[in-house]
Amino acid sequence: MGYRGYSPCPLHFLGGHIQESPIFIKTYDFTKWLLEHTIRFPKSQRFVMARRIEEAALDFSDCLLLAVKVEKERKETLQRASFELERLKQYLRLSKDMGLFSLKQYEYSSTAMVEIGRLLGGWLKKV
Repeated sequence: MGYRGYSPCPLHFLGGHIQESPIFIKTYDFTKWLLEHTIRFPKSQRFVMARRIEEAALDFSDCLLLAVKVEKERKETLQRASFELERLKQYLRLSKDMGLFSLKQYEYSSTAMVEIGRLLGGWLKKV
């Protein structure tokens, strides 16, 4: 679910298969990395920053999946994915500034998000 129980990109199984394109592979790997790191946040931030980061990352992934499945709303869904990625960038920067991520972890996450953002931008240009 998205922020406060609202899913911005509700998923419905509509059949078909998702081709393992680079954006899906990179998003999966990055989301897995994030989830493995946010679980280590101090208890005081696990239900605040960790939750927000996890929700933004998973909502972004949901939007990508939905964009493949629903052609008529693809552009709007990809634009929502772009918003979720920007939201994630802000949360990660704030987490770094709060000392929840090391500089090295933040650099890795920034590089990953820039790469995913480029792939998303290319997809948006095609629709």
